[in-house]
Amino acid sequence: MRQTRSDFRIVVVDNSGQRLVRQMKDLPPSVELIENPQNVGYGAAINQAWRATDTPFVAALNDDAVASPEWLQELILPMEKDQRIGMCASQILLAGKGVLDSAGMLLSSDGSSKQRGHGQPPSEFASGQAVLFPSGCAALYRRTMLEELDGFDESFFLYCEETDLGLRATWAGWKCAYAPGAVVEHRYSATAGASSPLKAYYVERNRLFVVIKNFPGTMLWRTPWAALERYFWHGVSIFTGAGAAHGFLQQGNSAWQLVFIVFRAHVSLLKHGPRLLRQRRQIRRFARICAEEFRQITQQHFISPRQVAAQ
Repeated sequence: MRQTRSDFRIVVVDNSGQRLVRQMKDLPPSVELIENPQNVGYGAAINQAWRATDTPFVAALNDDAVASPEWLQELILPMEKDQRIGMCASQILLAGKGVLDSAGMLLSSDGSSKQRGHGQPPSEFASGQAVLFPSGCAALYRRTMLEELDGFDESFFLYCEETDLGLRATWAGWKCAYAPGAVVEHRYSATAGASSPLKAYYVERNRLFVVIKNFPGTMLWRTPWAALERYFWHGVSIFTGAGAAHGFLQQGNSAWQLVFIVFRAHVSLLKHGPRLLRQRRQIRRFARICAEEFRQITQQHFISPRQVAAQ
């Protein structure tokens, strides 16, 4: 990875279970390789990497993302200026399309999270500002924040781990900046598929995990109604030929699969409920902000259930 900074280490976590990275002919000898016998999930892989190092900052970069030479330098700049910035979001472009994949992340009232600026020109997001949390595709984290929060929740396995970490960080008083000069090109959902049943299940299940762990009571009571609203707009999208649910059907899946996925996600919530409630109590025990402040912060980075369904 060519960068304008040279003071960094590269740790590659191979989650393939087949030692695919080792087979690469152009793998630099300086790369530190961690090989897992099976896929342990995104959060677990990132945790392995930062726990194997001692650097003050930890950058996460997906295998389907390519960083510009200035990426690390641009991410570090705002974090060096403010010690309470624990996360920094990249300007992530959809590869070959010239539009944004993400300029930070937004949160809906049902716990769903979506990319800020998705599909829009990057010129409209050219200024650095506070965002809620970064996309896990390409982000920088402060080690002290990761240590305080014990990193990513590995039970999420795929998707929404960065949402959970970002909200836990918000409760703990950490901030997130957006660095528009930290440019990354991303082949969106190239690993699991943009509209696969696997992705649909983990996104639905994990947004429930996010809600139970992180939403205060003033937000929690609205969640079921917001979810019903999103389901309604998913249904509309099936008939209008646009939106996430329509994309799911275009991949050869059925509407009944979507219903079953939602059912499975809620069954899993019941199974994991006791653990999630314990985690919820622990988050509140060490919170540095009150519930109303948390609500106000998340409201500043809001996306409606209808907009979530449209993406």
